[in-house]
Amino acid sequence: MSDDLLNIEINGVALQARKGQMIIQAADAAGITVPRFCYHDKLSVAANCRMCLVEVEKMPKPVPACATPLTEGMKVFTKSPKALQSQRAVMEFLLINHPLDCPICDEGGECQLQDTALGFGKVESRYTEAKRVVDDKDVGPLIQTEMTRCIHCTRCVRFGEEIAGVKELGATGRGEFMRIGTYIQRAVESELSGNVVDLCPVGALTNKPYRFTARAWELERRPGVSPHDCVGSNLEINVANGVVKRFLPRANEAVNEIWLSDRDRYSYLGLGSPDRLRQPLLRKGDAWQEVSWQEALAAAAEGLQAVLKEYGPGHLGALLAPTLTTEELYLAQKLMRALGSNNVDHRLRQSDFSADAALPRHPALPPIASLEQVPAFLLVGSNLRKDQPLLNTRLRKAVVKRGAAGFAISSYDYDFNYPLRGVAVCDPAAMVAELAGIAVALLDGAGIPASWSGRLAGMVATPWQRELVSALKQQPGALILLGDQALASPFYGALRALAALIAELARGTLAETSPGGNGAGAWLAGAVPHRRVGGAHLQQGGLNARAMLEQHLRAYLLAGFEPEFDCADGGAALAALDAAQCVVVLSPFVTDAMRGYADVILPLAAFTETGGSFVNGEGRWQSFEGALKPPGEARPGWKILRVLANLLDLPGFEHDDVAAVRAEVQAAVEAVDFPAATADPAAVAWPAGGGGLTRIGDWPCYRSDALVRRAGALQQRADLPAAAVYLNEPECRRLGFAAGDRLRVRQGEAVLELPLAVDARVADGTAYIPSGLAGTQGLGTAYGPLTLERV
Repeated sequence: MSDDLLNIEINGVALQARKGQMIIQAADAAGITVPRFCYHDKLSVAANCRMCLVEVEKMPKPVPACATPLTEGMKVFTKSPKALQSQRAVMEFLLINHPLDCPICDEGGECQLQDTALGFGKVESRYTEAKRVVDDKDVGPLIQTEMTRCIHCTRCVRFGEEIAGVKELGATGRGEFMRIGTYIQRAVESELSGNVVDLCPVGALTNKPYRFTARAWELERRPGVSPHDCVGSNLEINVANGVVKRFLPRANEAVNEIWLSDRDRYSYLGLGSPDRLRQPLLRKGDAWQEVSWQEALAAAAEGLQAVLKEYGPGHLGALLAPTLTTEELYLAQKLMRALGSNNVDHRLRQSDFSADAALPRHPALPPIASLEQVPAFLLVGSNLRKDQPLLNTRLRKAVVKRGAAGFAISSYDYDFNYPLRGVAVCDPAAMVAELAGIAVALLDGAGIPASWSGRLAGMVATPWQRELVSALKQQPGALILLGDQALASPFYGALRALAALIAELARGTLAETSPGGNGAGAWLAGAVPHRRVGGAHLQQGGLNARAMLEQHLRAYLLAGFEPEFDCADGGAALAALDAAQCVVVLSPFVTDAMRGYADVILPLAAFTETGGSFVNGEGRWQSFEGALKPPGEARPGWKILRVLANLLDLPGFEHDDVAAVRAEVQAAVEAVDFPAATADPAAVAWPAGGGGLTRIGDWPCYRSDALVRRAGALQQRADLPAAAVYLNEPECRRLGFAAGDRLRVRQGEAVLELPLAVDARVADGTAYIPSGLAGTQGLGTAYGPLTLERV
């Protein structure tokens, strides 16, 4: 027998368990049920509900199974008269003050207290005094409180402290006067706050948007995958009467454990938006008309063919959202290439494409679960807590539980929920200089590689950079993570090349996040201009997303996004589309801006209404089926593209179902032996020096895509930034501005008036305008000169 195992008995059954385990863990592993409320295997032990009392041989009194460690030869009885009597007594005690509102309680049917009371409660109550009543608190738009039901299990408190990393809920008072609530009347604003609804065993904390819209037994439950970030969180989609009622987490320890971010949990609210498109629309003259699919697709095919005939395939371009399924992305690029055009891209928010030749098969993460083990990490241009919250929880475990050393370099002082040893806040050009200094410190006199001599020669590392390097080199396996802000940088190529060099010198791992839930799938599906499916390089590539808009093509195929909000330069995107001869749009939603530039608008099914697959950042393929039918005449994207290709007389589009498309793209990916490439420092864009204001691209997490932007409850979150111009104090003094001034901001033809906020955290000579907010679409997030003047 291993020294790490113990011999025990539970209810007369001989078992083996690991040293250090509690009784309840061994019982769970053996499939033996022990009732509990406060215990949760993802949280620390509180032992305050006492519902898990069991009898242990030679112990005079029942003991809590969640807090009693196993010993060699221990004999445990979970169903003995003494154990059952204790459990029933605790249940009677818990029900003394619990309200008798089961018939109207919104937790009815999935309440842990209700279920446990059926087995351990009494028919009558001996308590005849008045019950306690607790005032409810308004903690925000996502969580409804009914605190009279609270049994003080403190799961919500422990979740905030241990998982979310934000101490928003806590207990005040003692005994009968104990209350769970927020401090100083604040709202709950954590990006993971919705998980306390799942953890609450009694319905004291419930899903506010879902409340009273359905009963648990009325719901059909379908598996799904979230499209909002590169984690690919597993969902359970709950449907009643053909309407999505809520999203719940589906357990997958390798991906999202048992958690969901609030963006993933509440984005379904956007499915019922008034903007939802239910019928194909066709522009006839200056008017829009609802038409049949046959007429709309025929018009789309005719428009594309007319441009092809008159201007050639070089004037056809496809811009695709990274939230589309892999099958939709594959068919879209296949259609364009069958027409002779390689102008296909999904990198809508990227502005620097100089590193394309040296990029891997897709932006890659190490296995997500392994992030908990990293000894040190450097975040480059990453607001990880908001952009990929469940990756952030993994790194938080590395810091809090294992003492990992964390560092960050970005253009904004993001609020992390774990201590970092060092943070550098600087403009995009200075971020490149910071990484160059770190590389020089890692070389430590060993000589600069010949390929880097033109970039690193003469550089001297700062003390801070040397401290960072010391932490990275202490143990192998450090993580260098490029985030969404780095991807949007005008110097992305330089940042990536330096990050790769640092990872190599530090014997670490280079990782990248990607916007949307299927950025990796888009690369594999060939939705980039310079590669085919699986990453095969093209000798003659097409135009990237930025070039397609700058060169004003004659025809565009857009799928799954809104250019005014989702492109690196929303103003340039609208100008290019307005000037185009034919614009075909596949979208779940229709907007006034879309009616302004489109010629044909085809209703696209949302991800809950179509089958397909997403590939998350670690390269994991996750397939799903539609949970319900699309509304009206909306159709899955793969069907729309297949029929459009048939009308264009293109071969190879005879797929009968989405599984056939998936098999085709997977076979094509597997057939490619992707060659690794090394970045050429001389080939990537590098800061040229000089002054002026620089745009810093940043997308608020609750404005990340069309569906999230229409989820009303998420738009009420207090952490959604307001539209403003941010300048640091030296720049304000130089320009003669003061906080509170209203400024007129000009960029090309775009003009916008916004208030000025002084923010010393933004580096010298930089300006920042949040994107994706009402009124800012004309400026997008393009880099370039801005003109500021006082109104």
